[in-house]
Amino acid sequence: MQTQPRGNVTIDSDECKGCGLCVESCPPKCLYLAPELSKYGVHPAMYTGEACTGCGACFYCCPEPGAIMVYRLIPPPKVAGAVMNANPGGSHAPAM
Repeated sequence: MQTQPRGNVTIDSDECKGCGLCVESCPPKCLYLAPELSKYGVHPAMYTGEACTGCGACFYCCPEPGAIMVYRLIPPPKVAGAVMNANPGGSHAPAM
């Protein structure tokens, strides 16, 4: 069962120097080095488009400022609704 991603990654291929540190540090392994060369002659990092947890490990280990941006996504509404609808009567739990 595949879960909805909790994060999103954008990589600026003009800033990426193709060192691969982000690829190695990514826990869900959703980054890879592109098989084709960039205009600077390196294999830039790419995002697969799925499985990102939004942890930011790739961002923190990247030696090139501005090459990687990680965005945390808002949890699906059903998670927030489940908490709000836990007590359908509208009253508080009894105090002890």
